[in-house]
Amino acid sequence: MRIDDLTVRYGAFTAVDKVTLEIPPGRIVGLVGESGSGKSSVARAVSGLVPHTGSVTGASRIQMIFQDPYASLDPRMRVGDSVGEALLHLPRRARAAEVTRLLGMVSLPPETAPSYPRELSGGQRQRVAIARALAADPDLLVADEITSALDVSVQGSILNLIRSLRDRTGLPILFISHNLAVVRYVCDEIAVMHRGRVVEHGPTVDLVSSPADPYTRTLLEAVPRLRR
Repeated sequence: MRIDDLTVRYGAFTAVDKVTLEIPPGRIVGLVGESGSGKSSVARAVSGLVPHTGSVTGASRIQMIFQDPYASLDPRMRVGDSVGEALLHLPRRARAAEVTRLLGMVSLPPETAPSYPRELSGGQRQRVAIARALAADPDLLVADEITSALDVSVQGSILNLIRSLRDRTGLPILFISHNLAVVRYVCDEIAVMHRGRVVEHGPTVDLVSSPADPYTRTLLEAVPRLRR
């Protein structure tokens, strides 16, 4: 997928200013920056949730995974029905089998299907949200701060799941986070946003070891475990 000259404005305020970015097949590209940098506006524009100018090409089925899995899941729907919403074209038995397969892809047992979101932990709900996104057979996943609402103890398992899905499916993923440590762990490439613009973009190892932009160096210095 390729983003060219993406611009998002809210009234007179420009949240995203001519951002160009490529997400190659089988790669996780991280978009990192402080709150207000424009990264979530990029995610929403790419997913068609906010008006924008510029172009998004190479991906026709884009699914977004949101920060708060409880808010993004219908509390009145059982897990199996929520995951199966995109599978209504299948006969009932085939749909149930596909729901079971998708739950297995995110390491949830079939017994999860009759549960309601309120009966699950935060990490389990986020896994359901990921399974629901996969059910739509996307050609791009957009993950917007998907671990920031979770306990630290379960964040790592969700990040490992994202990497595993990339390895198993080759699905390109745009991964949005304010946490550079998280982005470094999960992403193949990192794009750094500041005041609505991408100020630096490159392979994760290169960007972390030799940041070129002063803002990137500031972000690195703010995370003790990433200091060089």
